Amino acid sequence: MQPSPLPPQTGSTAPGWYADPWRMAAWRWWDGQVWTANTANNEARKPRLPAWLSVPVIVCGFFAVLIILALAVQSPVSIVLGLVPLIIVIPVLNWLDRVEPEPRAAKIHALLWGATVAVVISIIFNGTVAALAGETAAAVFSAPVVEEATKGLGVWYALRRKELDGVMDGVIYAGWTALGFAVVEDFLYFANGDEDGILVQVFILRALLTPFAHPLFTAWIGLAIGRAAAQGKPAFPAVLWGYALSVLSHMAWNGSLSFADGSEGGALVVLVAVLLFFLLFVSAAVTLVVIRRKEQKRFIELVPWLAQRYGMAPHEISIFGDWKTMLGARRKLANTQRTYFDGVHAALARLAHLHDQPGETDPATEEILAAQLHKARYAQSG
Repeated sequence: MQPSPLPPQTGSTAPGWYADPWRMAAWRWWDGQVWTANTANNEARKPRLPAWLSVPVIVCGFFAVLIILALAVQSPVSIVLGLVPLIIVIPVLNWLDRVEPEPRAAKIHALLWGATVAVVISIIFNGTVAALAGETAAAVFSAPVVEEATKGLGVWYALRRKELDGVMDGVIYAGWTALGFAVVEDFLYFANGDEDGILVQVFILRALLTPFAHPLFTAWIGLAIGRAAAQGKPAFPAVLWGYALSVLSHMAWNGSLSFADGSEGGALVVLVAVLLFFLLFVSAAVTLVVIRRKEQKRFIELVPWLAQRYGMAPHEISIFGDWKTMLGARRKLANTQRTYFDGVHAALARLAHLHDQPGETDPATEEILAAQLHKARYAQSG
């Protein structure tokens, strides 16, 4: 059975192989809602992995699970405490992601990438450097270089899957990848702190005072890749400036903590480092809020035009054409209805971003996104 040219714009489009709209391969798998990263050039077959998994995540995940199990045996409380940053950081990432919501499976994959691929590779490299040159060299030099590279690969993977197409998207995927890495790293730090009798101090510093450390470091990479994607440029070499800033900020943070360990005024150094980190956090937060509001305003401006182009009803324009009205309407819905509502919003946002990019709009990509919008509207009305 031969794959169809493109999925039709109906609400009942079945999962299957269709001509790859990005022409990276002959066929690309449509899972019934969105395009996936699974491609085929000759004989088409159903993808073996769901969208939230990948081969690198599975391979490294095996070793990551062994590490986590060993830490759980050593210090069960470290695993519980290591999950606290999730409660703090995830709501912020979801708030940033509200303008153009990313697929849940894609965000889970980014989280798992950080917790598996980035963690395992970093442990190998940092452990080797520590054995050869000492713990300080590993913390100050090796860790920033390797950890930011491996986390950045998670952002690049989202770009490769065609899930990242703008600046805020890059920040979102960088945040989820860095969060996954930070959680597993906290397991290790808390277990060591428990063994050394300083668990409370380590928990306060890492989980309560600086839970956004890794997301802030990697955000520079996300900004660089997202900016390149929005301008239609390749990720490399555009990512280099973002990677450099990520490494430098990470290196400055680790260096200050390492210096504090070996100085008489260590507590003062840590306090100054935390204050500087807080200023960095505030600056980054203000910048992201400005970017988010700009994207939000542009989305609202484009809704009437999008509604006319894609045949939306007047009541849909009144809902999605005003941000407060849209949020109020969403709050009144049941959880199952919110899923469909979010699907319409996400499809509209991606179409808005597509038409707002410089240059001519790719007809194949527009047809894909239009099909997603039609399916989401059909599901919501049904």
